[in-house]
Amino acid sequence: MSANAEARQGSLDQVLNGLDPSYDLAGELFDIVDTLGRTPSLRRALSDQSAPDQARQGLVTSLFQGKVSDGALKILAEATNLRWNTSGAFVNALERQGVRAALATAQAEGQLDETEDQLFRVGRIVDGNPDLRAALSDRSTPASARQGLLADVLGDKVIKPVAGLARRAVLARDRTFDLTMNGYLKAAADMRGRAVATVEVARPLADDQAERLRAALVKQAGRDVTLRVVVNPEVLGGVRVSLGDEVIEGTVAGRLNDARRKLS
Repeated sequence: MSANAEARQGSLDQVLNGLDPSYDLAGELFDIVDTLGRTPSLRRALSDQSAPDQARQGLVTSLFQGKVSDGALKILAEATNLRWNTSGAFVNALERQGVRAALATAQAEGQLDETEDQLFRVGRIVDGNPDLRAALSDRSTPASARQGLLADVLGDKVIKPVAGLARRAVLARDRTFDLTMNGYLKAAADMRGRAVATVEVARPLADDQAERLRAALVKQAGRDVTLRVVVNPEVLGGVRVSLGDEVIEGTVAGRLNDARRKLS
């Protein structure tokens, strides 16, 4: 992420951090994102830095004041003040604030650990069911039907923030459901200054093995690390670790594939 992008996110985070977290705030921000997604002309008008600041802020006030909370209005107004490379980046930043608002509420209610664990499990449920994965990504089916399908699968097994974020991930405007859920996990870890490492193994790790691996990754990442262990018989043996954008391949399957590439 560029320094300018980090500065923009920091400005929005500062506004959000000054608000009382609530699920309603997250929902309002998602509703704003959906409105902007359906209205390209409005999206461009609010992110067009060639237009006077007063005109853009006036548009925000005339269209949204009284329809959303003061908190949602503050975040939208701040986003409108910032300089964006594209109108899509403007909308994506608001989407991120909606996710952070949901996670901040879970944190305020002491549910962030449980939220993170359940988000991971939901991702594994979908990833392990090809028919469900295909159904959730089928854009020819109305979004409400796809969201209803996932809600039926999850039932009452997940807490409110997880149900809401999973429902949101079905929309996945620019990404797959799986990548969107991984983004939520990263956002939850970032809120606590942690990194997330996804560990693929052929068999479950013993507690002492997991702790040794976590300690090594903490040293490499320079901060605390949350391990997410995935049992995948296809790795044959060893460990494959994804830490941020880095993949550490130490599996038998990986070494065999590497040997095949060298021989081909």
